[in-house]
Amino acid sequence: MTMTPATQQAYDMTNRAQEITPDLFGRFVSFLDAAPATVRTYTASLRDFARYLAAHEIRRPQRADVIAYRDTLKEKLKPATVQLRVTAVRLFFQWTATENLYPDIAAHIKGPRIDKLHKKDALDLDQVKEILATIDTDTARGCRDAAIILLMVTGGLRDIEVHRANVEDLIQTGSSWRLLLQGKGKADRAEYVKVVPKVVQILRRYLDTRQGLEPGAPLFASMSNNSRARRLSVRSISGLVKDHMKRAGYDSRRISAHSLRHAAVTEALKGGATLQEVQQFARHRNIETTLIYAHNLDQEANKCADIISSGLFNDQNRPEILDSLERRTGKWK
Repeated sequence: MTMTPATQQAYDMTNRAQEITPDLFGRFVSFLDAAPATVRTYTASLRDFARYLAAHEIRRPQRADVIAYRDTLKEKLKPATVQLRVTAVRLFFQWTATENLYPDIAAHIKGPRIDKLHKKDALDLDQVKEILATIDTDTARGCRDAAIILLMVTGGLRDIEVHRANVEDLIQTGSSWRLLLQGKGKADRAEYVKVVPKVVQILRRYLDTRQGLEPGAPLFASMSNNSRARRLSVRSISGLVKDHMKRAGYDSRRISAHSLRHAAVTEALKGGATLQEVQQFARHRNIETTLIYAHNLDQEANKCADIISSGLFNDQNRPEILDSLERRTGKWK
């Protein structure tokens, strides 16, 4: 078989290259210029790839090995996780080729297609009120939890933004208040959300229950015996919000803390805010993300199903099977 020059070069480099070893993965991680969380994610992904190579006794992987690894991941992991691991492997081999250590055998290998539609459902404001009604705000814990939920739904906050917020990030400018945010993938607090007066009130009630607050103190702290006064973790924030949702009767895999952010964006659009206003409010990098919410609203308002239903169930000349079903199940509603 005749090889193209590029294929021949890759083949020659593979035969000359050192074996893929944990040390090589370590050198790549050290090379990365990324946020600590990103470095940890890539490290974990490459460790998983290294385990796969070791389990299959692969020392000089070929392109087919990377594809086989990706296909193995598809069988057991969510598409987003597979995409992340494939990206880490792709960047690793991109680096080895640049350093003339190993050919770029993973170029253009794609992860699974990720559906851009939301995996979580939005709540409406009446449902949010029901959730808040389950919280006893006469207690410090209740004030804290209500403040978290209210911030997430009035400011469209992500749980990571709630986790990172410090007491000093809540600032007053004239008669208004704002909360500085260290957003998703950001290293500084370059963004902020307006905090409405009712939310400021309950935040201040909660902060009044805490003593000896120092610069850098977390806005929301743990009250458990093992981690008292420490910053609430992202998992804890998601967990406590989920618990209050369950108490209000909203126990679904499609309902989570992130549903509060969905509620904020959806209600803003329903209330007449422009796409550009909502993009800024939600801190979406790309307006295409905001358009997903608009599309969902358009789909909800679409009358096609109602038109079909009217013709199917209200027509006097319905098929006999529908009359039979009506007799057995009661009148159609």
